Amino acid sequence: MDNPPAPPPDERRALAQLRRACRPLPESLETLTFGHPTFQAGKGRTFAVLDDHEQPGQLCLVVKLWAATQARLVDHRRFFPSKFGSKHGWTAMRVDGRADWQLARQLLLESYRLVALKRMLAALDAGAQKPKVVRRGARRSAARRPKG
Repeated sequence: MDNPPAPPPDERRALAQLRRACRPLPESLETLTFGHPTFQAGKGRTFAVLDDHEQPGQLCLVVKLWAATQARLVDHRRFFPSKFGSKHGWTAMRVDGRADWQLARQLLLESYRLVALKRMLAALDAGAQKPKVVRRGARRSAARRPKG
């Protein structure tokens, strides 16, 4: 079986940005849905998709947003209602050299918050998304300390 062709450079850069934004979110998973990189909060709770079928020949980041956020952003140039699920807040953001990745990270967080479970949100709000660094031997030295 042949390997699929490597994605174009623009898609690779966008995917790298998405991974950096999504990786720290509690229980965030990257999967493929219909061949498109998809990010989920746990199993089956999609909050972002990178695809090229919203606008022919144009890479888009699709996220779920509050209706008010969607209404504020949709301009039919950079942001537009998703072909699938726009009435549920799914909104597409054009991804090209002018993409605002700081805004994209805010939208990814809003989307994550809309689909994540309560325990994931609690972990996010508690700062659990930052991995703890355990130094080698730290457990042994902690076990030897006297109590009290």
